[in-house]
Amino acid sequence: MSTVLRVLCLDIEGGFGGSSRSLFESIRHMDRSAVSVEIWCRRDGPVVPRYRALGVACRVVPAMAHYSALPRFSRNLVALAGFVRRFAASRAFRRELAAETNARFDRVHFNHEALFLLARWLRPRTRAPFIAHVRTNLLPGPFARWQARTLARATDALAFITRNEVATFRAHGGRPRLARIIHNIATAPDAGAAGQAGKSDAGKSDAGKSDDWENDARLRIACLSNYSYARGLDRLLDIAEELRAQGQADALFVVAGRMALTRSLPGLLGEIGRRGGTLADAAEARGLGGYFRFLGHVENPDRVLAQCAALIKPTREANPWGRDVIEALAAGRAVLSCGTDATFVESGVTGYLQDEFDAAAMAREVARLAGDREALRRMGETGRARVARLCDGPSRARDLLDLWREAVRP
Repeated sequence: MSTVLRVLCLDIEGGFGGSSRSLFESIRHMDRSAVSVEIWCRRDGPVVPRYRALGVACRVVPAMAHYSALPRFSRNLVALAGFVRRFAASRAFRRELAAETNARFDRVHFNHEALFLLARWLRPRTRAPFIAHVRTNLLPGPFARWQARTLARATDALAFITRNEVATFRAHGGRPRLARIIHNIATAPDAGAAGQAGKSDAGKSDAGKSDDWENDARLRIACLSNYSYARGLDRLLDIAEELRAQGQADALFVVAGRMALTRSLPGLLGEIGRRGGTLADAAEARGLGGYFRFLGHVENPDRVLAQCAALIKPTREANPWGRDVIEALAAGRAVLSCGTDATFVESGVTGYLQDEFDAAAMAREVARLAGDREALRRMGETGRARVARLCDGPSRARDLLDLWREAVRP
């Protein structure tokens, strides 16, 4: 083995998701005199030129098939059928991956648990130790148990972003040979870029409103996520309805992300989804459009966050620690979310955390903070200090490099 560790990292998102951006931050802060890293991305996205600007080799390989357990049995069958087709069609890619691993790399890092079947296939065909990053809490069920156990057997070390993913993984029967908790890295946004928030990225909202929301005097609360039912963004409508019922109008939710609704959603959401509509359409249908600006996809969410006083994440997954949360705290913004783990979001300290979602209580907190901007500022500064300690770039990058070094084949 060479003195400089040679690591191949496999990324399924290309910069369009939190796991991809987290890997980039790790590589950006890593001592590259000790490690030579190459990135293979399934998608051609914004992270690709950023790697190349760092002098890190990065190529796009669309044939990288992936699959992760879903909540419903029927959906897993559909997703697996699609994976099998893509995996079978990726024969040339897999042969190249095995050959390149054996010829040029000392380690392979699978940057998402959704690559567990690729890791299983590659395992007997290569000699390099495997490391995988577990980025999410696997949802309960037989497919999640299969995924956790397969990933544990196919790898030599696992990194988890918080203690919660460790507990869930072990509850599903996953027994990693070596495990480390490595919090995602969060860095404060660039002040120059943030200063122009929304002016070139936001454009017009889904509801057709103008893009001057950054001059709105109301309490502006960001939500930075593409829509999914698990992420709970439709709960924002319930909060807005409670604000209206309470006679409160001093709040504006600024929502950045793709808001398309699917046909299978319950109630009004599903009806609008079957017509090809979005969450913005649902807000208008309920007469709540005045509480929102839907910006659609934005290239730089930091620039939106910079013009908001807080971030909200009304998740149904009870995971108040994702990249949107830690990036908001790094930017000095208080966070409102749901869950029981107060590592990052702590009520009255760095934001407001509900054990169980309560729209009326959340609306009351929004109204209270709208009238106490100094409390928001204090919580934001406390959150900034907390994230600087827990999500420090050089320290967490060093943790990952140490894990790569420690991983060995049994």
